[in-house]
Amino acid sequence: MTVRRASSGYLRQRLAATCLPDDPFCIGATVERHLPVGLREILPTELVAAGVLIPIVERASDLSVLFTERSPDLKHHAGQISFPGGRMEPGDADIRWTALRETQEEIGIMPDSIEVIGALEPMPTITGYVVTPVVGLVTGDLRLAIDPIEVAGVFEVPLEFLLDERNQRQSMRDFEGIQVPVLEYQFESYRIWGATASMVRSLTSILKL
Repeated sequence: MTVRRASSGYLRQRLAATCLPDDPFCIGATVERHLPVGLREILPTELVAAGVLIPIVERASDLSVLFTERSPDLKHHAGQISFPGGRMEPGDADIRWTALRETQEEIGIMPDSIEVIGALEPMPTITGYVVTPVVGLVTGDLRLAIDPIEVAGVFEVPLEFLLDERNQRQSMRDFEGIQVPVLEYQFESYRIWGATASMVRSLTSILKL
């Protein structure tokens, strides 16, 4: 599949059957799909709900996915590649609004500039979060206002690159004595790995069916 074939209309069609979870803590079988056995055993019993936006940028006939590079000064996941997002706050109507609010706060894209076209299943992480990825289509000129406290920079990856399975890599990482298989994509100087890479693969698996 190429970017030209994966038009915005195609994305809407493929993601139409997806929906936001009624309960962002309902992870069920997703634990088995996203966490190796060793990590399931050390998954915190109390999880924090979080939402991230997977922003797909449309320019003419080209589609790309926008990523953020986290600030090196952050306490958790400093310098890693991620999607804009964060924990659900008491005033958030739902996890969709969490993702939109956090996107505005981190990189300045206004909620009314984003067309939400789908959502992926909630994903538990070993850091104690259960993250729901919300997929949004962004058209027109991006006017970013980056919060330097949280975000060091942003970059885009062609959707075509992410759809090509030849750009996926598997490696092993030691986590507290447990050997963990890690999915990653290397795009130019950026290493996309861990939970973010898993979200990308979940999205592309839907788009390629």
